[in-house]
Amino acid sequence: MAEKKMSASRKHHLKSAMLTLAKGLLEAEAQENVQERVRYMEEICPPLSLPGSMQELQDLCKELHQKIDVADEDRYELERKVQKSGQEIEDMKIKIQDLKGKFKKPALRKVRMSADAMLQALLGSKHKVNMDLRANLKQVKKEVKEEDKELRDVGDWRKNIEDKAGMDGRKKMFESES
Repeated sequence: MAEKKMSASRKHHLKSAMLTLAKGLLEAEAQENVQERVRYMEEICPPLSLPGSMQELQDLCKELHQKIDVADEDRYELERKVQKSGQEIEDMKIKIQDLKGKFKKPALRKVRMSADAMLQALLGSKHKVNMDLRANLKQVKKEVKEEDKELRDVGDWRKNIEDKAGMDGRKKMFESES
């Protein structure tokens, strides 16, 4: 059997009727919450009547302090329950994650490793591998030209300064000139 489609005006009328009904229910619920709050406050906190004598005031203060202590204990117990429930929720989330088998991959960090440490990690600790990469490099001997050697010996100003330092150096300088 073919279902009949609703006309657009009928849909609009039903939607607006539902929205007005929901709006009325929300307003009634808000008023009920306000009345409940007022009733609770009247029940818990009766109107304050201040006594005239000093002894009665002290008794009132002691009574208020006792009520404050009770309220603090209740608040502390509720906080502990919330913390415990939060921890249980986290544990359950972890269990669900484990059951699903989907794990978030952690961000990997760069690790500096020497070639020896890398080979040892790959091959295991029983294989002792020592790999000196610099030992395999080709040795190159530098040829020193004789001209450079002569220039270096003559042109080294540090030796000349040390020789001429002090009075003995001055004597040498004059002796070599004459």
